[in-house]
Amino acid sequence: MQQTPTSSTGDRPIPVDVEHELATLQALLDGTPTEAEYLLPVLQQVQRQFGYVSPAAIRFVAEAFNRSRAEVYGVVSFYHDLREQPVGDIVVQLCMAEACQAVGCRELARHAESSLGATLGSTTPDGRVQLEAVYCLGNCALGPSVRVGDAVYGSVTGERLTTLVSDAVRAARDDARDDARPVADVLQATLAKVGHPRVRVFVPNDTAARSVGADAVASAIEALGLDIDVVRNGSRGAYWLEPLVEIETAIGDVESRVGFANITAEQVVALFADGQMPSAAHPLSVGLVHEIPWLRDQHRLTFRRAGVIDPLSLSDYRLHGGMAGLEQALTMTAQAIVDEVKTSGLRGRGGAAFPAGIKWQTVLNAESTTKYIVCNADEGDSGTFADRLLMEADPFQLVEGMVIAGLAVGATRGFLYLRSEYPHTIHVMTRALQIARDAGLLGPSVMGSPHAFEIALRVGGGSYICGEETALLESLEGKRGVVRAKPPLPALAGLFGQPTVVNNVLSLAAVPGIVAHGGAHYAGFGINRSTGTMPFQLGGNVLRGGVVEVPFGITLDDLVTRFGGGTSSTRPIKAIQVGGPLGAYLPASQWTTPLCYEQFAAIGAMLGHGGVVVFDDTADMGEQAEFAMAFCAHESCGKCTPCRIGSTRAVEVIGRIRRGEAKRKNWELLDELCETMELGSLCALGGLAPMPVRSVMKHFAGEL
Repeated sequence: MQQTPTSSTGDRPIPVDVEHELATLQALLDGTPTEAEYLLPVLQQVQRQFGYVSPAAIRFVAEAFNRSRAEVYGVVSFYHDLREQPVGDIVVQLCMAEACQAVGCRELARHAESSLGATLGSTTPDGRVQLEAVYCLGNCALGPSVRVGDAVYGSVTGERLTTLVSDAVRAARDDARDDARPVADVLQATLAKVGHPRVRVFVPNDTAARSVGADAVASAIEALGLDIDVVRNGSRGAYWLEPLVEIETAIGDVESRVGFANITAEQVVALFADGQMPSAAHPLSVGLVHEIPWLRDQHRLTFRRAGVIDPLSLSDYRLHGGMAGLEQALTMTAQAIVDEVKTSGLRGRGGAAFPAGIKWQTVLNAESTTKYIVCNADEGDSGTFADRLLMEADPFQLVEGMVIAGLAVGATRGFLYLRSEYPHTIHVMTRALQIARDAGLLGPSVMGSPHAFEIALRVGGGSYICGEETALLESLEGKRGVVRAKPPLPALAGLFGQPTVVNNVLSLAAVPGIVAHGGAHYAGFGINRSTGTMPFQLGGNVLRGGVVEVPFGITLDDLVTRFGGGTSSTRPIKAIQVGGPLGAYLPASQWTTPLCYEQFAAIGAMLGHGGVVVFDDTADMGEQAEFAMAFCAHESCGKCTPCRIGSTRAVEVIGRIRRGEAKRKNWELLDELCETMELGSLCALGGLAPMPVRSVMKHFAGEL
């Protein structure tokens, strides 16, 4: 029997039984479609089975898909998640994005490297643990964040990290982990009411809430054996209160829920002392949840159900207004639906802010028997997590929005492209889609109508550039996520060359409300051409982080001070980055600018996906400028020279400036590099990467 030794995980040789590997690969591929769209999912399945994608696997998959080995290897080598060699048994990922930088992830990384004896990107000497950097886990309000396996942890200290790694190593050694069912599955309550209504206790099943102990709290409450129903709702996005336990004091009355904030598993017994429900007078109570000023002062349209309903209950969704938009859409013509979206003024919430109605009209008018709806859920910007919250708290709203989009443009198939860094979101959306199919919301006859629509879930490969719509389409087609030149626009020649609507989660999730209540109602919020509401996400060094949905027009100062409460460190704010890693660092003089597309563009900034990352006065802005270009270099698809080479050279130049070398000459060179990237890059990654650098050059020049 042929044996091929591999020894890339520390000093442990790993024998590979090639014959067994090929037999396993054959079993994996039996019955699996081999069309291009399934290539990346198959490679991901191979990696889950073996831990990496070997040369033998590449040859086997290439033959099965009728691709060259070079093509398949190109895909494997492009995506950060796909590995060409084995790594440690346990993968520990430290979030090194800006929101976590603002609260000490660099110090945490140094602690990890020192305590584990491995640098980021390498395996510990014993071959057990792989230590990696990751750029955003979507837990930006509770950083620093760490992912161990498929579990995300928030507010991690060095001591806590050491414990997490030790526990994971011990669990792996003892074979104690049950990888088949996530903890959330075991805890998800679907208890039937018997004989009489029972008190419902809500414990969030959201990634951020779970990262600070919500699962343990739910387990502790269930262990009490009380006559209650524990409901794993989604979070309300008030992450500074998590885990937030809510107790319903009047059955079915949302406004009767009393909240108890920052509950730990150890506090549960005392909270339910003598088996009694705690009241609003309890010391840990925050009172009626809907009256908390942080929530009361918002104007929630897209997130009105977040934290209120059981995310995987269609009946709960309907009870709180769900399906009204789709029911209305089924009575309308395709053009009438598009007209309502145009009337609403809805613009893409993913960052580009292109009018959704115009895009839909283009696809509707396109002559083709095949059209697609693609939801871009590759939410990779640091400081953004609203997509994740929406999908985990109200997944059927996104499903409903995608179905309506299909009705509007004549598409019968949709794709949900979801980032791999969100393991729990993947789990929730997978279940939600199956529930929707079983209920007739998806399939050959949507809600008994003549219209067909189906949604396929695809998981990304850990590439930031796949958040760009054309790179995403390339990825869906089983290719490297390389940006396409435009024209043609995806609306005319998108997925597999067919007319395609590409919108992000928040854009599509806004559609059911627009159709149900009318485009004019939605357009009544906001200012200028920035209509509707925006779910701003407060992260980084902020006291009250979370999702704040308000109409466009609020100032940054009001948002960060009134809702955010200032810094968590209590130190003065130095800078606020808006719009993700490509967004500008804004000084205090610009915090009174209304948050809307036009006015932010006027000051050389952008709203992007609505991420707001706060830095206190200890932040090194020169370091942040250097990171911006280093991030671009790391994530560039490599297709165009200005982005690929320009970002690398810019990192070098910024390094020389920071060391004081020929400062004036290098400053001029950096300015020229920024201009070249802005004007010559093929997509927004290279074109916008200079924005944070220029903002530091303009407003924090002394630190560069």
